Amino acid sequence: MATSFEATVEIDRPIAEVFAYLADGEHDPEFSPRVLRIDKTPAGPTAVGTVFRSTVKDAGMKAQREFEIKELVAPSRIRWQERSKNIVTASEGGYDLEATAAGGTRVRIFNVLEGHGVGKLLVGFAAGAARKDAPAFGQRIKAAVEASGAA
Repeated sequence: MATSFEATVEIDRPIAEVFAYLADGEHDPEFSPRVLRIDKTPAGPTAVGTVFRSTVKDAGMKAQREFEIKELVAPSRIRWQERSKNIVTASEGGYDLEATAAGGTRVRIFNVLEGHGVGKLLVGFAAGAARKDAPAFGQRIKAAVEASGAA
């Protein structure tokens, strides 16, 4: 059974800058404290097929995660799919970006979570924790993008 969470946040930066920042998944540790390390293959600009491999800490345990960029439509849409075989995975996730009238960017982030094996029993708990943190996660993304001066 799949379940999802999402958050929406407005960032005081132009859409092209926010897109460039978020498409560079190596920024993830700046707003996601669970990401301990992340690497990108191949080097260079993110494109469809780019893979991000990370070490994360979930529920006190380290795990390896691998995500592939499945769609990249500048400056409005980024989609990924988890390729790793953990007990709870993000079968689909992404960012939807929209320019605001004030020159900023509205960002919606979402992930669809699936449980595998014993993860079928845990996915509801993982999704509940993600939903509870979603507003704060959006605010961490906003703070990181705005502090970076973007891209």
